[in-house]
Amino acid sequence: MNVPSTASEHTTLCKQTYHQLLANMYPTALNNNQPSAFGIRLFLIAEILLFGSLFIVYLVYRSRHAQAFHFAAGELSLFAGVLNTIILLISSTTLVMSAAALRRNNKRLALQLTGITFLLGIFFLLSGCLEWQGHITDRIYPASSVLALRGPGDVLFYGMYFFITGLHILHVIIGLTIIGFLIRGIARGKINSGNYFLTGKKGLYWHLIVFLWILIFPLFYIIT
Repeated sequence: MNVPSTASEHTTLCKQTYHQLLANMYPTALNNNQPSAFGIRLFLIAEILLFGSLFIVYLVYRSRHAQAFHFAAGELSLFAGVLNTIILLISSTTLVMSAAALRRNNKRLALQLTGITFLLGIFFLLSGCLEWQGHITDRIYPASSVLALRGPGDVLFYGMYFFITGLHILHVIIGLTIIGFLIRGIARGKINSGNYFLTGKKGLYWHLIVFLWILIFPLFYIIT
């Protein structure tokens, strides 16, 4: 698989595939006949533009400090990046499966699958925090005197790394809150086979989180 190497390729990939992917998973969630469809699309586009802008800034800095970014990226844990990617991909799959279980009126299975999604999100947070802890222990973080001595290239790389991954972590926390409300709704019977599409609407945010990480991962961990 060819990995996109520019920010424009990343944002184009988002626009061309993300909406179609979600439309295939949740055909009712993005139905043009529903009043909320425009709001959902607008929100997704805004998020993509936000992260796409950050990708552009990152790639501009990388072009100006290629060697520093190359060596700094090599200090990141590729294993942690791959593990986090697998965790999020599985969580996205279990969330889709929970909607399918609700459609078949299998409440117990839907709860189990949504619960697995929630736990995988927690594991992702823990993994990300452990990686951050490793850098902080080595005093490699923004405003660190140790990092400042390494030069402007390293300062810019880790500044972008902590900002983008930190922003993504914030999105994950919000997504876990949404999934928590989703679990409560299923448990109380407010979300069932009659309105299972609500799982799709509430789950769109989580799938956006997963998709954004798929774009973040190669930028920091693969493309050096």
